[in-house]
Amino acid sequence: MKQILVLGAGQSAPFLINYLLENAAAHDWFVTVGDLNLGNAQRVVGNHPNGSAVVFDVNDAKMRESQIRKADIVVSMLAPMFHPQVATDCLRHGANFVSASYMDDRIKDLDMEAHRHNLLVLSEMGLDPGIDHMSAMKLIQQVRDRGGIVTAFLSYGSGIPAPEVQSNPFRYCITWNPRNVVRAGEAGALYIEDGHIKLLPYQHVFQRTWPVEVEGIGTLEAYPNRNSLLYKELFGLKDVKTMIRGTLRYPGWSETWHQIVRLGLANETMPVSGLGEMTYRDFLQMFLSMHVPGARLENRVANYLHISPTGKIMENLKWLGLFSEEIIGGNVQTAADVMSQLLVKKLPLPADGRDMVILQHEIEAVFPDQGNRRERIKSTLVEFGNPGSFTAMSKTVGMPAAIATKLILTNQLPISGCHIPTHPMIYEPVLNELEQSGLKFHEQHQEIAEGELI
Repeated sequence: MKQILVLGAGQSAPFLINYLLENAAAHDWFVTVGDLNLGNAQRVVGNHPNGSAVVFDVNDAKMRESQIRKADIVVSMLAPMFHPQVATDCLRHGANFVSASYMDDRIKDLDMEAHRHNLLVLSEMGLDPGIDHMSAMKLIQQVRDRGGIVTAFLSYGSGIPAPEVQSNPFRYCITWNPRNVVRAGEAGALYIEDGHIKLLPYQHVFQRTWPVEVEGIGTLEAYPNRNSLLYKELFGLKDVKTMIRGTLRYPGWSETWHQIVRLGLANETMPVSGLGEMTYRDFLQMFLSMHVPGARLENRVANYLHISPTGKIMENLKWLGLFSEEIIGGNVQTAADVMSQLLVKKLPLPADGRDMVILQHEIEAVFPDQGNRRERIKSTLVEFGNPGSFTAMSKTVGMPAAIATKLILTNQLPISGCHIPTHPMIYEPVLNELEQSGLKFHEQHQEIAEGELI
């Protein structure tokens, strides 16, 4: 019997775990789910005969190794900071490793060891990153098969409430790790636009937004996401003149979040003793120097940010409760901890509300053997969650990792080393099963007139 160890039973994990349990009897698997909160693991495993729930503390080396030693494969849904240690233990004890998070340099450094042990360390097997890479590679290859050259590539991802859900002024709900929401943009952004490299430091990411049309949804707001230049090489786009990966939100999100970043409320590098005993008002006061003018905190914040004291941004900050006398509470060490806790409290997905996942690629290609004909291709995936069942986020993050786990355990991925899903051996079977389950991209093709820009 093959042993699967799933680490983490948070918001993005239920569909993954359910998929593995549903397939466990047919493939002779046993699924162990470990979480620091045993109740979380027990809720997703239930009484399934091929599953068990255990307490798992990734910082406890003995506990970590005792579980990994028994596994044939480990699927980590933990925070990215823990993946290198877990992956290292996997290689030491002969287990393959799958995660839905970005592959960082510490994981890349395990490549030779993974090859030596004939094991696979597979990262970026979620939604974004994950399905975005795989669908992009398929789309790019289709262009090449028709003799085309990709000259512009824009790719957008989003996890937001469905249009009918308007339960808060931000039009956003927490359906995945809130820390990832708070830390969004902290790596800055690097991309190519009309042949010119553009670099944005963290404090400017949420200022550089533009409208994006999504069929059936309307106009959303995009901001640039991380280092897009990495994917120029990974996707083999040596001729591309525009290369941008972006995140989508409902219009208005970025103007408020930009000010939250400017205030320093997303900082996680400076622990503050006694933070949980402060009021939110005192917490906010910490970020203003004594030289900022104003009789009241509200006026001082407005003066510091150069915003209207009665405008929309100030209304949003007040709605979050940042000016309140409420005690913060909880085990918070940094400003980012406070904001993560606050977003979970203030931005829940209503019990009867649907979340929504969007992936959209926009490609411009030229076809030299067709008189340099130019074509624009838009490929869009929109998936809605099912209230009372699985969120769209859980499904789209969990299914690729689950399918990859099945492919590895059934010897259908005969590769070793550290990889992301940009090889057809990986992305073709995963995309095929996603399509069979209803997760399918809708494509639109349009001729581009001479001189028209994407």
